[in-house]
This record gives sequence, structure tokens and C-alpha cells, in this order.
Amino acid sequence: MRIITFNANGIRAAERKGFFHWLQSQHADIVCIQETKAHLAQLTADCFRPENYHCFYHDAEKKGYSGVALYCKQAPDTLVKGIGWTEFDCEGRFIEACIGNLSVISLYLPSGSSSEARQAFKFAMMERLTPYLRTRAESGRDIIICGDWNIAHQNIDIKNWRSNQKNSGFLPEERAWLSDLFTNQHWVDAFRHVNQDADQYTWWSNRGQAWTNNVGWRIDYHIVSASLKARVTAATIYKEERFSDHAPLIIDYDY
Repeated sequence: MRIITFNANGIRAAERKGFFHWLQSQHADIVCIQETKAHLAQLTADCFRPENYHCFYHDAEKKGYSGVALYCKQAPDTLVKGIGWTEFDCEGRFIEACIGNLSVISLYLPSGSSSEARQAFKFAMMERLTPYLRTRAESGRDIIICGDWNIAHQNIDIKNWRSNQKNSGFLPEERAWLSDLFTNQHWVDAFRHVNQDADQYTWWSNRGQAWTNNVGWRIDYHIVSASLKARVTAATIYKEERFSDHAPLIIDYDY
């Protein structure tokens, strides 16, 4: 089973850069997309419903902002749009497909980099997610939460870690929150389970020569329930083409 997660930073822009042409060659079973930045009425072209996929979108109320999507080769038994929190769901940040005992979620955690108010919102959502994720981890379901979590976990996950320790996305509180998920709640960082190499990033600033010099952050994840840890077989960050300021993260599972 192959699952791809990708922050498109505008799905229409990613389409123009060749994302959907590339996707055809990947044979993914499920594709999770974040930051579609479009309403459904703006995505009527066939390319936004790739052949052989059941395609689902959850838009933000605000135009040109946030939004998530899921493409599934197998029709889900159940589809859930939104987590049930009005202030989170109005920004289009959560969509879940349930297929048998498997749940796959496309999640877009808020960024706090634009203002103190947005950082406060991010912290509030993290606090609210803690008991939610604990309950999901104990549910007995196989769960894969894909997406842009907007947090680099460890020093190895960010090029300039020393100079970013006071910046959103690498704050001690954010990193400790992820550590708690992995250590105490038994969630698994699927990429790090099979790849411990340095300089593995999924996002690069558009400023300077960050992409060219690989000055990046690893903020896109597959975070999986403990039941799936042994089923992670391979992980790849695709960088041969650039569809967005993020790169697609591809993980294969023996499932």
C-alpha cells in the first residue's frame, strides 16, 4: 500500500507545475493533500479528479486559504470532513477516510509564524488534539495521519536548528508535544522509523537559495498508530521536480 502526502500550497498552482502528471506514475493507493487553497467550485477540471480515484475535498470558508483533500483508489466505507471543532473545521484542516479497520487522515496543523495570535491558536489546537489523539491511539484501529504538522521534531529535522529555536515550528513546546505523542501515546513517526539520515527535509523557504542549498525543515509526516510500525517498508521524499514549497512524502506499507 502506497500513501502520498503533499502540501500543494495551492492545488491549482501545483497542477500547473506538473503535480498531477507526476502522480499518474506513482501508483499510490491513497493521496493526502493539504493547502488546496481553492473551493470545490474552482476545481471542476478533470485533472482535479484523477482517474481511478474517489476524490474528496474539505474546503476552508475563506477563499484561497487552507483546505485538505483525499484521493482513494478504494471507496471509503465512511468519510469524515472536519474533526468537530468549529474554529478548526472552518479552516478546512481535517478529512478522514475509513476503509475496513484502516483510517487515513489528511491533516493540516496551523502555522504560528504569521503572528502571536496564530501561534496562540496553534497551541490551543495542539492542546485540544492531545486527548483526541490519545483516544484515537487506543481505539484499536490502524490509523495513518498524513500531512503538514508545521513542526520540525528534532535537530536532525531542520538545517539551521540553532538559529530557529525561538521560531514557530521549532519552539521547545512544539517539539516536546511531538515527543509526547511518540513516547507516551505510542504514535510512530513512520519516516524516521525507516530513515535516520540527516538532511531529509520536506519544506524549503522561498527566500534566498533554500531549495538549491537544501536549507529545509521536515514538517510533513505520516504519523501512524503503533499497530502499523512494523508495516512501514520504505519512505521517499520526492525532489526531482518542484511542485510546491513542500515536497511529496511517499511511504509504502505492507498492508
